[in-house]
Amino acid sequence: MPIPEDVTGEEIDKDVRQELQSLPKTLAEDVAKNLVMVARLIDEDPEGAYGYSKVALRLASRVAAVREAAGFAAYANQKYSEALAEFRAARRMSGGVELWPVMADCERGLGRPEKALDMAGAPEVNKLDKAGQVEMRLVAAGARRDMGQLEAAIVTLQSPELAASSVQPWTARLRYAYADALLAAGREGEAREWFAKAVEADRDGSTDASDRLAELDGVDFVDALDDSETDGVEEAVVEKAAEDVEDAGEKKADRDED
Repeated sequence: MPIPEDVTGEEIDKDVRQELQSLPKTLAEDVAKNLVMVARLIDEDPEGAYGYSKVALRLASRVAAVREAAGFAAYANQKYSEALAEFRAARRMSGGVELWPVMADCERGLGRPEKALDMAGAPEVNKLDKAGQVEMRLVAAGARRDMGQLEAAIVTLQSPELAASSVQPWTARLRYAYADALLAAGREGEAREWFAKAVEADRDGSTDASDRLAELDGVDFVDALDDSETDGVEEAVVEKAAEDVEDAGEKKADRDED
């Protein structure tokens, strides 16, 4: 697959670059460029990202970072079985637990919420950092909802991180998930409160909390006016401007007469 000229491979994380040092220089550069493309496209063009991940995988399947990138690309395309296999391989190679929550979410994607809940109670969770533990809580709550256990999902999300006044990278998503669970349970008043709190924390627009809040408040958005409406608005503006000019001229003439 073609690599844009502005991609050098130097854009990748230093830890990944260090992993690639086990490869011949030219090969490492090629792999790095493909990994950059995966990261660049995964949100806007997941299929494209998946294609580049397969190239990287073909070039360096024994590098943990490559297996991880392939896993996320497959995950973004809802290829959960493939993603889970890649995440497991990456975990075996690295020995870390960082991928545990997304592995559990793959189990949800495969229709196995009970397995995801088992993983949420595993010893590996205690080894996760705070962000990983919050992510695991979100996955567990999602699994509860998959099983129709709405109240249990709500309780799962109730945590010190949810109630904290400080805003962390996970705060908006946690509040949003809580609001959504409350709304699904018919607790609309509480849901509105927590969607509003999610909006406060969502500084980069990672959720559609503002749209959900407006929806609850009965606000309708018009995406665009049709041509006839636009013409009418333009005509009204022109007429109003002409009237203002005419009024100003009459007032000036009156002052001159005085």
